[in-house]
Amino acid sequence: MAMLAGRAPPGIAGCRRLLEAALAAGLRPLLCGLSPCWWVTARRAAGQWPSPGLRVPEAAETERLVQELHRPGASLRRFIACPQLARTVQRCLRSGAGPGAQCVVLECAPGPGILTRTLLNAGVRVVALESNSAFLPNLQSLENSLDGQLKVIYGDFFRLDPLVTGMVKPPAVCSDKLFEAMGVAAVPWRADLPVKVFGILPQKKERNVLWRLLFALYECNSIYRYGRVELNVFVSEKEYKVLTAKPGDVRAYQALTVLWQVGCEIELLHSEPWSSFITNLKNGALAVPKTMWLPNDHLCLIRLTPQQNLFTGSLKPTNSSNFIFMVKQCFAKPRSRVMDKLNSWSLDNAGKLLRELEIPENAESRSLYPEDYKRLFEALQNSSMFAETWFHDEAFESIRNINL
Repeated sequence: MAMLAGRAPPGIAGCRRLLEAALAAGLRPLLCGLSPCWWVTARRAAGQWPSPGLRVPEAAETERLVQELHRPGASLRRFIACPQLARTVQRCLRSGAGPGAQCVVLECAPGPGILTRTLLNAGVRVVALESNSAFLPNLQSLENSLDGQLKVIYGDFFRLDPLVTGMVKPPAVCSDKLFEAMGVAAVPWRADLPVKVFGILPQKKERNVLWRLLFALYECNSIYRYGRVELNVFVSEKEYKVLTAKPGDVRAYQALTVLWQVGCEIELLHSEPWSSFITNLKNGALAVPKTMWLPNDHLCLIRLTPQQNLFTGSLKPTNSSNFIFMVKQCFAKPRSRVMDKLNSWSLDNAGKLLRELEIPENAESRSLYPEDYKRLFEALQNSSMFAETWFHDEAFESIRNINL
């Protein structure tokens, strides 16, 4: 190995083979004899990034920076300021990852970049999507100091693929342009995850964002045109309770619950008090939203991983809007019987269908499990007794065009 040190660095394929062979043979220490150029090139070719050793500012310094860049009238945003919380999030993002090269992490609204630096120090390739131009110079300076490990893009993930005609004006951004800039190509639905997304959902638009992402998931649009993109997002505790509720929970079990549980594996990664985050409010207030019925003392970091088998049955991207509408209609009156709803949809023999699915004829909408709704929809799709007279374009458009 030492005799190679004086030669010119090999190509990317050669670096990858060299690194993999050396690591497989247990020769990691001998790699240190190579020139730094060889070592770094080989690591990057294998999808690994050596730590750049960046300094991560403390919370007080970060809070001062956020306040200095405050803009009057700006929407409320929360930021990770504590280095310890940033390390916790970094470990959570890495958990569950398989062997081999790491996929890219798309960090939404990094702001002062505390998590960004922590991810880079952990050897992660990061794309930072920032909508506030005041934060861009600091992030771009960091980008220029590295050799391809960080890419900074001006844009707003929560204004992705806006429902407008004509040219999209920044910071709104189109997913095809974003993924092209990231260098991430589309993969089949059942393939490995192409990218991880991290973000803190905007407080005032939290429910709307969840609905828009849900439509994109089922229709394989926007970010999901590129495969089973994994979302790692901080949501309010009350929304986490809704997403993970069980049948019969009067306050929390909703249409949103059913649809997310059918579409994704939902995993709680970490729970953190609101006070651990800083805001861009001039007075430094936490602005914790009040809730009457559900606990809401924390922000919850959850992982939403699309199900590989989501579209293996009769549910397809082409008819998924019907499925969403069916579930929403059932929950319009959650105490109503499923039998009555089926009869209102002109189903000739609703009782027979429910018996075949082993669903009680007196079952209420809120008593069915998410998988029951999927089985019911697929049975309706395959039933010759059912005419889709319940579906109306006007009703569908009214639930799909959620204004952000």
